[in-house]
Amino acid sequence: MSNRLLSVVTVLFVCVSTGLFAASPVDRSRKLLRVPMEFKLADGPAWQYGPPGDYSRQLFVPDVKGEKLYQYNPKSGSTKVLLPQAGRISASFYSHGKLFLSENGKRRISRLEGKKIVPIATTEQNGKKKNDPSRRPNDLVVDVQGGIYYTLTRQGEVVYISPSGKQHVSVKNIKTPNGIILSPDGKTLYVAAYTPKEIWAYNVKEKGGVSGGRLFAKMDDGKEKGADGMTVDRAGNIYCAGPKHIWIWSPGGKLLDKIEVPTRPINCTFGGMRLETLFITGMGGLYQQKMIIKGVAPNVPTALHSRFESRYFRYPSTFLPKTIEAHLNVVYATYGDRKILADIFVPKAKTKLLPAIVLVHGGAWMNGGKDRFRAFAIKLAQKGYVTCAIEYRLSKEARFPAAVQDCNASVRFLRAHAKEYNIDPQRIGAVGSSAGGQLVGLMATAPDVPEFQGKGGNAKVSSRVKAAIILAGPMQMATGLVAENSRKSPKFSAASIWLGKPIDKAPDLYKLADPYLHLSKKTPPILFLMGEFDRKDMNALARKKMKELGITTGLITYPKGRHGFWNLLPWLDLVVVDIDLFFQKEL
Repeated sequence: MSNRLLSVVTVLFVCVSTGLFAASPVDRSRKLLRVPMEFKLADGPAWQYGPPGDYSRQLFVPDVKGEKLYQYNPKSGSTKVLLPQAGRISASFYSHGKLFLSENGKRRISRLEGKKIVPIATTEQNGKKKNDPSRRPNDLVVDVQGGIYYTLTRQGEVVYISPSGKQHVSVKNIKTPNGIILSPDGKTLYVAAYTPKEIWAYNVKEKGGVSGGRLFAKMDDGKEKGADGMTVDRAGNIYCAGPKHIWIWSPGGKLLDKIEVPTRPINCTFGGMRLETLFITGMGGLYQQKMIIKGVAPNVPTALHSRFESRYFRYPSTFLPKTIEAHLNVVYATYGDRKILADIFVPKAKTKLLPAIVLVHGGAWMNGGKDRFRAFAIKLAQKGYVTCAIEYRLSKEARFPAAVQDCNASVRFLRAHAKEYNIDPQRIGAVGSSAGGQLVGLMATAPDVPEFQGKGGNAKVSSRVKAAIILAGPMQMATGLVAENSRKSPKFSAASIWLGKPIDKAPDLYKLADPYLHLSKKTPPILFLMGEFDRKDMNALARKKMKELGITTGLITYPKGRHGFWNLLPWLDLVVVDIDLFFQKEL
């Protein structure tokens, strides 16, 4: 790409690409809607979250006064009573493929197995006096290890249940603790103090311990009590139900917005197929609000239930073998108070330095998350690679080139921390799927474009990859399918949203985002993997030009594979074998 073009698009970067769309994460173009369900008192909801392509996901809503547990399907609009005699459930939380329950009436923390409630621990198991009727759990949150924090409002305590079932008090002497949530990286515990309407933040230590309690925020809307249930989004913004609103603060404590609710809100959670809906429970029932920033995907289960299998394919297990060491929710880049996270998997047998692979998920630059590559990352780690499945800033949070900057920051992070993760810093590759494939295309073809590096950290470290693999991702942006879609739908195409403008209003920006136009003799080897039903023209010109330039390339097509085949069995295992064979030669 010419220097003249680079200078032209620099102006566009300043105007379009570097910041958030707005400070507020609320989609104000969409109204708050009431879901037509009747409750005596709807309390802490939870969204059932499954693997890619699973459309059975639903919202769990406990009716604490009606003593029922409901399920709501937003896609069909249908509701059903899952448990007609559930007892007084004050909160629920979905994690590790399970629904966890705060059984306020029975003074215990439980989980749901099918339609059976299975006790995990009672509130009397932490050494306090027996049969104390006031020791009733209020709200709960589950950490990445499977440990559970829950609030005891009358006692002014937060208690932690370890994955093995042992309990201890993590927080003491907090006035009327109610809602509770963890930051996306799991390093900060937020607790809502109901009566003073305060939010307290604590540093999370090992085994459920916390330290450094500090006042994070305070509701200043009058004398009425009520800092209640909480949630968090993928950008780390904190949400809390107050007397009349859902309050939203940035990770730094800046008030971003308030969502007014017609009746008193009690709790909230993210849900919907893409985690872009904020569900709010309260005195008036259930409400929903579309959001700009998506919610945090729940912790991935260690194994998938058989219900995730179909007649034609099945989802791979995310079970973590003992031979692999997991480092989850690692902060690999920071922009102000926004932390960008990765899951890193390291083979435990450390006889030599290992090659590393960055895994970049797809989702039209506006959807998806690092959890979508969990099984993939584990499979490749079993082949002897250090794998790094990353999240990146999606298009409705930050426009182009933010996502590219994040991808490059992940390579710099691995190289800067090579010793810590047993990585050979000269042998780092990248794999991207769909839109993530386009990002990997830019990682491979445009490592010298300054605007693609960003300020996420480790600025003096190289972001170059030695080889790359693209799974059904577009190599052209200024021409081809992406450009066609931008012209057909200039306001709503994925590329128009990500780049901030349709192609005919910003042709130079599309050229800058075009991996094909960046191809040169310096480009590393790139292998293309496609399903039988993927469009081959997404990379045909790139493969032709790479051959002309003498760059190693190739195309492998998988029979009966539809878009997204790489996350499904039997194709995932075949793809992993082909990736391994290619990287054995090129990394």
